[in-house]
Amino acid sequence: MTTETPGTAPQGIHGGIIVGVDGSEHGQCALSWAAREAERRRSALHLITAYSVPIYAASGLDGGYAAVDDTVIREGAEGVLREAMEKIKDYDIDVDASVENGDASGVLLELAKDAELLVVGTRGRGGFVGRLLGSVSSALPAHASCPTVVVPTICAARFGEEVTDKHAKAELAKHPVEEVKPRVVVGVDGSDQARVAVLEAAAQAQRLGVELQVLCAVPQYSGSLAWVPAAMDREAIFADIQAQLDAGVLWLKSHFPELEISTRLVDGSPVEVLVEASRDSELVVVGTRGKGGFAGMLLGSTSDGVLHHARGPVMVVPDREDARLEDRPSFGPMLGS
Repeated sequence: MTTETPGTAPQGIHGGIIVGVDGSEHGQCALSWAAREAERRRSALHLITAYSVPIYAASGLDGGYAAVDDTVIREGAEGVLREAMEKIKDYDIDVDASVENGDASGVLLELAKDAELLVVGTRGRGGFVGRLLGSVSSALPAHASCPTVVVPTICAARFGEEVTDKHAKAELAKHPVEEVKPRVVVGVDGSDQARVAVLEAAAQAQRLGVELQVLCAVPQYSGSLAWVPAAMDREAIFADIQAQLDAGVLWLKSHFPELEISTRLVDGSPVEVLVEASRDSELVVVGTRGKGGFAGMLLGSTSDGVLHHARGPVMVVPDREDARLEDRPSFGPMLGS
C-alpha cells in the first residue's frame, strides 16, 4: 500500500476512485467498499473529507459578518483521514487523502469530474448523513459525471463492520441480513440511459466474477389509465417486453461473451422491486435521467427511491455517450423503439 500524508486536496483528480469520509459509521461502510473496489480494479483510492467554516452575524455598532478560526476543525478533519488510512492499510492499493474547505457535495462533484468512480455512505433512509461531510443530498449521484456508488449503513456486516446506528439496528431487528447472492442486478426501462447502465453493470459483474441479472419491472396501470380494460392483455405486453429483453441480452453478450446473463421481468413497482433485490445482491445498478419505453419506470425518480431505501450498495450511472450503443438495433427489437 502506497500512501500520501493527508493534506490539501489536489487541483484535479484524474482517474481512480474517490470516497467521501467523515469518521461516521456511514463513512466507514463507504470506505470499506471503496477500498475493496480499488483493489479489484487496481485503481488508486482518493480519500476526501470536506468542511465548511461557520460564518455568523456580529451584533452591536460594528455589525457585520465574521468567520471562526478553522484550525481546530481542520485538525479534526486531518485526524479523520489518518484514522481512515490506518483502517485500510492492509489493502494492496495506492492511497492519498486530502482535506477540502467547502460544501461536501460541491467538493466531491468537482473533484470527481475525471474520476473513475465516486463512493459515499448513507444511513439508508431519508438521505445522506455525516459529521464533517454534512448533509450530502441525493443530488450527488444525479449530478456526478462518473458513476456513483452509495453504500448504506444497514449492509455494514457485509464488510465486517459493526452496526451501531440506532436506525439501522432497528431496521435489522425487523429484517435480518440475508445471504448475499453472487449477482449484480441492473434495472432497465428501454432508455439509452438504461443501456449505458447495463454496460457499466456488466463490467462490474465481470469484475466480481458473478452473474448479471437484467431486471425490468412493469407497474400496474393507475390514475387516468385505470379504465383500461383487462382485455388489453398484459400477458401479450409482457411477451413483447421479454422478446426485447432477450434481444438486449444477445447484444450484451456480443460485448461480454464470457459473462453469465439472465433476465427478470416482473409485475410491480420498479423502486420496490429493486430495493428488494438490494437485500441479497452484491450491487444494484440504475441509470439516471432516463425516460423509458413504457410509462412508469423513469430512472431519475426510480434511482432516488432506490437510494433512500436500499439495503445494499447501489450504483447510479450518469447519462453519457457510449459507442457500443450503436450496434444495439442490429440484435432485434428494442424497448422504447
